[in-house]
Amino acid sequence: MSRVTIVGTGYVGLSYAAALAELEHEVTALDVNQLRMESLAGGHVPFYEPGLSELVSRGIDSGRLTFTTDYAAAVAGAEYVFMCVGTPQGKDGAADLSQVASAARSIAKHLSPDRLTIIVNKSTLPVGGGDYVQDVVARHARPGAQYAVVSNPEFLREGAAIQDIFQPDRIVLGAEQRQHASLVADLYRAIDAPVLIMGRRSAEMVKYAANAFLATKISFINEVAQMCDELGADVGLVADGIGMDGRIGPRFLHAGLGYGGSCFPKDVAALAHIAERSGVDAQLLRSVQKVNDEVRERFVDRAAWALDGLEGRRIAVWGLAFKENTDDIRESPALAAVEMLWARGAHVVAYDPQAMPAAKRLYPHLETAPDAYAAAQGADAVLVATPWPEFRALSLYRTAGSMKGDLLLDGRNLFDPSVATQAGLRYLGVGRGFVEPAAAARDRSRDRMNERAAEREYAGAA
Repeated sequence: MSRVTIVGTGYVGLSYAAALAELEHEVTALDVNQLRMESLAGGHVPFYEPGLSELVSRGIDSGRLTFTTDYAAAVAGAEYVFMCVGTPQGKDGAADLSQVASAARSIAKHLSPDRLTIIVNKSTLPVGGGDYVQDVVARHARPGAQYAVVSNPEFLREGAAIQDIFQPDRIVLGAEQRQHASLVADLYRAIDAPVLIMGRRSAEMVKYAANAFLATKISFINEVAQMCDELGADVGLVADGIGMDGRIGPRFLHAGLGYGGSCFPKDVAALAHIAERSGVDAQLLRSVQKVNDEVRERFVDRAAWALDGLEGRRIAVWGLAFKENTDDIRESPALAAVEMLWARGAHVVAYDPQAMPAAKRLYPHLETAPDAYAAAQGADAVLVATPWPEFRALSLYRTAGSMKGDLLLDGRNLFDPSVATQAGLRYLGVGRGFVEPAAAARDRSRDRMNERAAEREYAGAA
């Protein structure tokens, strides 16, 4: 059992605090927000993450998980201090390190000269961020303080964070001296996963490169989906076909309204900024961002075409969170679509199983419904914006019977088009053709090819 302090109690910090307590370490979670700490000490988790509330309660009941705002008490007795504070995106795309600097200064003041303390960076820092933390700590630590800075990037998926901690694909550790990384590896000894030890900068790059690559897969399949719409192909079948290739794999090949959340948008922008500051032209990363921004606007354009305009149309929006199994609305594609619908004069009525309180705080005028069926009542169209499993289980017959119109805008390709058609709905998905049958799409494609052939023939004759 080791003594661990976690600085920051957001998604990452609280999840790791509860998980490390479950692994029988003695964990102190530290945050400057007194009300938050009092609430957590009572077992009240301030956000939705499956399984986390139960884990926190077990940690508190066992006595292995405690909460404090006192840096002196939390750091002085700790063998490991995890930094899990935010690194929000600045206006230029770079990560804002002000919270990291503040935490590093506060940690430094309470480091001991009597024993080694390992400062573990869980915050997503730019490449070289570990050196920055080392410098801040060196400037503010007492003479003779013993410490080492180790990078330990997280790869948690919101909605599956606990699973990802206990069953990770890998554990990445970056340190200037291998023995310091090995000490951090000891914390995870009970977890069966490969441990990769490397330099700090390499570990920091792994985090950014992993998220940027996954975002690239999403933007790639969404660009393929655009072609499928125009050519009468089905992107779902295309994704199945390419995903069976072992070099590609099926994950993150789901066409929809694009990526969102607290990581992908910020990390892609930050990596592009890092690239450009180092003299590398981030062409691919900028294209990934552009495709992601445009996919929602294109889908709303298609909705406007299918409804002959959006002015005055009542649109039921199923889903507000950026993904299923979370109440996080940061950079949510669903909310981006809602804003576009409002801008074009549509009347939006929304439902989400978890994210409505957060959405109402951001948009007090947002009209919400108690359930998905109530949202669809009298609607001209239903927009599926977040792929909650409970939406898939809904009856499209019942939905169609309560609507004023008949359009299902499946922004997450959650439903089978043939089932929607049998229920009496016009179906518009992403990469599954326009509302007209695929044959019409093929006719348009054939007409375009004939036009190009005629143009070539005319140019040759000239």
